[in-house]
Amino acid sequence: MPEDETLNEAIEIFRDAYRHQMKGELSEAVELYRHSIQVHPTAEAHTFLGWTYSFMGDYDAAIAECHRAIEIDPDFGNPYNDIGAYLIEKGKLNEAIPWLEMATRALRYDNPAFPHFNLGRVWELKHNFSRALSCYRKAAEIDPRYLLAQAGIRRLRAMFN
Repeated sequence: MPEDETLNEAIEIFRDAYRHQMKGELSEAVELYRHSIQVHPTAEAHTFLGWTYSFMGDYDAAIAECHRAIEIDPDFGNPYNDIGAYLIEKGKLNEAIPWLEMATRALRYDNPAFPHFNLGRVWELKHNFSRALSCYRKAAEIDPRYLLAQAGIRRLRAMFN
């Protein structure tokens, strides 16, 4: 089968996997993401498979999928951010920082405000509130409709008053 056809088939399977994931049908989503990867591996499928694993609480498997995504497309920012977010969940704040910083410099990113927000989370958890506020502001500058970033700004401003 020509590469374009396998890619199109993989994309359709990926979309089906995403629909299952959003309905909370995680086992089905995992199987479909794996099938999509088998048909035609993409950074997106590995990243979203990792995201599904994170929903299941398996951060190590999620991180492993993000590493596979980076091998396929090192310019795709989502897996860098996701690794950082999973490390935050594991309480490994210092390890999360370089991954999130790499995500802020990614050439291709669906939601470039996310790594700035996650860096803000790290700095807030480390009680470096001025640095956290700066990160939340950057996230809000990139996406003014990002409510979590706006909430972070309000929360820290209230602390300073």
